[in-house]
Amino acid sequence: MELITFLIDFIVHIDKYLETFVLSYGMWVYALLFLIIFVETGVVVMPFLPGDSLLFVVGAMCGVGLMSYPLAVGLLFLAAVLGDQCNYSIGRYFGPKVFKWEQSRFFNKAAFNQAHAFYERYGGITIVAARFMPFLRTFAPFVAGVSQMSRGKFTLYNIGGGFLWVGGIVTAGYFFGNVPFVKANLEKIIWAMILVPGLFVIFGAWKARRKTTA
Repeated sequence: MELITFLIDFIVHIDKYLETFVLSYGMWVYALLFLIIFVETGVVVMPFLPGDSLLFVVGAMCGVGLMSYPLAVGLLFLAAVLGDQCNYSIGRYFGPKVFKWEQSRFFNKAAFNQAHAFYERYGGITIVAARFMPFLRTFAPFVAGVSQMSRGKFTLYNIGGGFLWVGGIVTAGYFFGNVPFVKANLEKIIWAMILVPGLFVIFGAWKARRKTTA
């Protein structure tokens, strides 16, 4: 319970935690941020890390000179791309081994083939859009790997999505993170960045389920 309380406090007050870390440890903050983004995108069991809000706060800190904007964007972009590649590779390697590629009560090969076809046709858009959706961005590359989406196609959309996600949110924080209204309402903005995309995912899943049961 204490760990959950700390994680919630860390997520909603990440600006204070990050500023304290920068003032205390200086350049080591870049290693910490690289690790957080890599783990969130690269380890399928770590979907709760504060990716969007972290990037926004990093941009705000770059805006006041506490961090280097080009260094932060470059390193976090690299972390995001490598994280997704790692997650994809895990799914691609373990998917066939877990399911053994045979029809069974644990594995529907027809459904697997449909998932593979979907990712080959539409998966690129999913990989890009999932970047901006907490939880979903952790699972999308893993599912792409399990469904055997081609590595070349995945890499192309991974790089594009990583550039838009990191570059877009850090830049938004750089220009708007220190606006008085934003600073005064940062906690609410962080919650909105977490909850609003999540609601879209839930709504989309609900509509898809209705179609399949109709």
